[in-house]
This record gives sequence, structure tokens and C-alpha cells, in this order.
Amino acid sequence: MNIGIGLPNVVPGTEGRQLVGWAQRAEELGFDSLAVIDRVVYDSYEPLLALAMAAAVTERIQLVTNVLIAPLRNTGMLAKQAASLDRASGGRLTLGLGLGGRDDDFVACGLPTHGRGRRLDAQLGELNRIWQDTDIGPAPARPGGPRVLLGGDARYAGPRTARQGDGWTMMVGTPADFAAGIEVVRDCWAAAGRPGTPATMAVFYAALGADAPHVVAQAVGGYYDWLGRDIAGHIIGTAATSEAQVHERLAGFAVAGADEVMVLPCAADPAQLERLAAVALPRAAWSDTHRPEGTPT
Repeated sequence: MNIGIGLPNVVPGTEGRQLVGWAQRAEELGFDSLAVIDRVVYDSYEPLLALAMAAAVTERIQLVTNVLIAPLRNTGMLAKQAASLDRASGGRLTLGLGLGGRDDDFVACGLPTHGRGRRLDAQLGELNRIWQDTDIGPAPARPGGPRVLLGGDARYAGPRTARQGDGWTMMVGTPADFAAGIEVVRDCWAAAGRPGTPATMAVFYAALGADAPHVVAQAVGGYYDWLGRDIAGHIIGTAATSEAQVHERLAGFAVAGADEVMVLPCAADPAQLERLAAVALPRAAWSDTHRPEGTPT
């Protein structure tokens, strides 16, 4: 199981030099990937721009949008931006795409919120066509375009993944949630006659240190307050605020069958990156101690 780390692109007040330094250090520490998330009406960096900054100062680490709100974007321009980033980074881009749920993001972009699912379905077909035909250059580094993961509730993302994606990302939730979702996605994949198995990605928020609960409540609560206190509180509850909880989340997602897990930071402080790396990256710290015998990695 690969382990990635989020860039703090949605931590309010983050400076550009912090994003660049975070990306460089994450690669040095040995994380497998860097992830960004997407909002418009928020103090955040645009995801593809943030990943372009990271690509310029790294060589190995994979670059992931988890997720990009595709219906907010012009499809032709999205195809060009993704292909450009994939080519410039040597084929390191994974494009996680989702519907988006905030009305104010759509209003800010002059777009309606209704019909988002149909729009995303149409976009997936058009992206594939553009990357195959390369009528809008440059040609992606990966033949056929970047790997595409579909995010969201497996009841809806599962069929979409089976039709037009390479895999599924749950975004946020517990290992139990992920285990239930992956069954739905795999059933859809098999029913569609797709060979092999879909790629799978899980995500959880984390902060370490004496003030970790406060850091999580401020960052995660602020980001999801639009969902209401109960749902935002539930998401806060899925975050890890101790070394033991980080281990438990990683072990739980490994047992559930995740190919990759993204640890999303709640602060841009470089000390958080160092702390999370020290706990999450030594595989023996969680996989051998917490993973049941015979569980695949």
C-alpha cells in the first residue's frame, strides 16, 4: 500500500514558499504521492497550479488531485491543463475528479449546480477523446492520458468508475466506510466486464502534537462548516490526532483493500510534515504490528 501526503493548499494563510518547501521535503522523506483538494470560495490555492509548483521542484513523487471539481471547469481547458502537467512531470499525474457540493463555488464560476452528474459523465468521455486524439496538445506523457479516479459515494461513483474511470477514491471516511464502498465499486467493475480490478484510494485528516485536536477542529471544522455541525463534527471525528490513531487508520485502510492512502495535513507548519512522516512512513511501525497476518500490502 502506497502512502501519500496532502499539500496544505487549502490551509488558509499558507505561503507559496511553504507549498514548494513542503513538496520538496515530502519527496525527500519518501512519501509516494502529493495530493491537493479543490475549493473556489475559500482561502486556498487552485489544485492544478499547486501541483505544477510541486512538479517543478520534485522528480519522483506522484501528483494527485483528490479531488478536482470537474463540472466547474471548461472541458477542453481541463484536458489541456492536465495533459500539460502530466507531460511536464514525466507522467506523474493522477486526476481524481468529483462533482462538488458547494453552491457558492458554482455561483462564483457562473455555473448552475443542477445537472452536475450528467456534465461530469460528458466530460469524462470528452477528456478521453481529447487525450486519445491529441487534437488539443500537448500529448500526455501517459498514453491515453493521466490515470482518472472518480470520487464520492460509491453508489454513484462506482457505476461511473466502471464506465469511464480507472479507479475510485472515497475522499474522507473510516476504514469501515471504505470497506463497504469498495465492495460496491468492485461489483460495478465486474458487472461492466472490466478486466482486473479498479485502483482504490482512501483519505484521512491528521495532526500531531499537544494541540492536535484544536488544529483539526479549526482546519477541518472550518473547511466543512457549510455541511452543518453534525456532519462537520463527524468528519472531524475521522481525523487522527495521535500516533496510535495514525497507525490504526493506515492499518484499517490496508485491511480494507486500499491501494493508496492519503494523509491530509491540517496545518502548513513543516513540523507537522516531519511528525506525520515519522509515524506514517516506517512500514514496520504499522503494517507488521497492526496488520493481520496474511493481509496484502
